Amino acid sequence: MTFEELNLAPAILKAVLEQGYDTPTPIQAQAIPAVLAGSDLLGGAQTGTGKTAAFTLPLLQRLSTEPRLTNRRGVNAVRALIMTPTRELAAQVEESVRTYGKYLDLTSMVMFGGVGMGAQIEKLRRGVDILVATPGRLLDHAGQGTLDLSQVQILILDEADRMLDMGFIHDIKKVLALVPKQKQTLLFSATFSDEIRELTNGLLRNPVSIQVTPRNTTVQR
Repeated sequence: MTFEELNLAPAILKAVLEQGYDTPTPIQAQAIPAVLAGSDLLGGAQTGTGKTAAFTLPLLQRLSTEPRLTNRRGVNAVRALIMTPTRELAAQVEESVRTYGKYLDLTSMVMFGGVGMGAQIEKLRRGVDILVATPGRLLDHAGQGTLDLSQVQILILDEADRMLDMGFIHDIKKVLALVPKQKQTLLFSATFSDEIRELTNGLLRNPVSIQVTPRNTTVQR
């Protein structure tokens, strides 16, 4: 299979080919059609499997072919929210969004703690289609009224197992209360503990399940 066979928009395909990729990895080949079809997704994948592009490419396609939404300030509303456990991963994911979306008229930003909120607030004021964030800083903005998540159409939890290991389960649940119930949700995790399964059961609707790593054998019994 080639990327051409995945029915990606020419503008996205051009950006992918420029990066030197012509053949999708197994998770990309399975995830991209499922996400484009609007399905919820449960992906078992470790770093290095190509999972970032597996959700970034169809996310960009969906947003670029659907109408823009505006928030109460009259600027682009956040339509896609990607949550990651660390600032490093958030920065990497947002860089992928910019790389693959360079020929699209979509805006993105990365949001994490440890830096001032001023520049982040200014970007939000200008309007953002795709937000990549760590849970703590996300809730800081929501609490201050600088972030509106009421129009999110696609929610992605990346490295969900690490987020839970780092104690973010309560933050994640608070964020889930801020986004619409009707949305497409994608969850990626390298392992599947009881806590992850509980989270997915309450969050995903009839998900397509993709496993490209050996099944986790250290689940608590």
